[in-house]
Amino acid sequence: MNKTKTLSSAAAAITVSAALFFQPFSIDSASAAKLSTTHHKEVKMNKTYYRYATVKGLKVFYREAGDPRNPTIVLLHGFPTSSHMYRKLIPALADKFHLIAPDYIGFGHSDAPSNTDFKYTFAALTDHVSGLLEQLNVQSYILYMQDYGGPVGFRLFAEHPEAIKGFVVQNSNAYMEGVGDAPKKVFLPLWEARNAATEEAARSFLKAETTQFQYTFGAKDPEAINPDNWTIDQALLDRPGTEAYQIDLLEDYKTNVGAYDAWHVLFKKYQPKTLIVWGKNDPFFIPAGAEAFKKDIPATKIVWYETGHFALEEHAADIATEIKTTFSGR
Repeated sequence: MNKTKTLSSAAAAITVSAALFFQPFSIDSASAAKLSTTHHKEVKMNKTYYRYATVKGLKVFYREAGDPRNPTIVLLHGFPTSSHMYRKLIPALADKFHLIAPDYIGFGHSDAPSNTDFKYTFAALTDHVSGLLEQLNVQSYILYMQDYGGPVGFRLFAEHPEAIKGFVVQNSNAYMEGVGDAPKKVFLPLWEARNAATEEAARSFLKAETTQFQYTFGAKDPEAINPDNWTIDQALLDRPGTEAYQIDLLEDYKTNVGAYDAWHVLFKKYQPKTLIVWGKNDPFFIPAGAEAFKKDIPATKIVWYETGHFALEEHAADIATEIKTTFSGR
């Protein structure tokens, strides 16, 4: 009898607890607003999203972070890397800006068709970045450009100068003064005549030791540069068929040089706000290339860093601060 009463009492207690637990949850409107705001920041500002879009029949990968109501910065990567180079900068800016960092066709996580199925030119790479921005309804933005990012970004600027709200230039050229002697020796012969000999010289830029050199040479503390950088880049360079289209792009770089004068005319006309953040020990794109922007955009601000070609590896936080100071977000 006592056992039966005990079980009945326990069942009653469980019933009461369950009833209390499953009552509708309600909070006051102020608390609800606070929760909503906290969630919004977590989703929109503190996370980087990894997304794909189909542009002109090809899959384009891009990283996105930040509130779309804030000013947008389009981050254009260099050679031989991908949007991976912005992995430190994106979270450092996402509280004030909306960030979009695409991988070009043939780079990173984007589709990489063979050069028999896709004509690899800087115009074609730009076309797919432009198509992505159109899909995302990005109508005005700041351009962050490093290395190959310059030819892509300045083409976007030439197509829609009114849409560009400023430049951030990191070791990326729009002037021949900025091309170092080492790349000149390789690429000038390739641009003059593409043949077996000039192609072989260009292949030196696709070798593992060159990829590592680009990250470590000139760095203030080379042992602090994560080797994942060149390991990932080289794994992508070593994919079957990649060498062929990378040589195509190295040859096509001459079209960028051919466009320099036209870009300078636009620089003078529109005077985009320009911040240059330059690794001054870069042997490929040398400091004279940074100084040259002042000829056409006199108000250009140049900040030098004691590092090499990939300045973000050692100075992402510093560069983020400069960007916030120059292009203050919401």
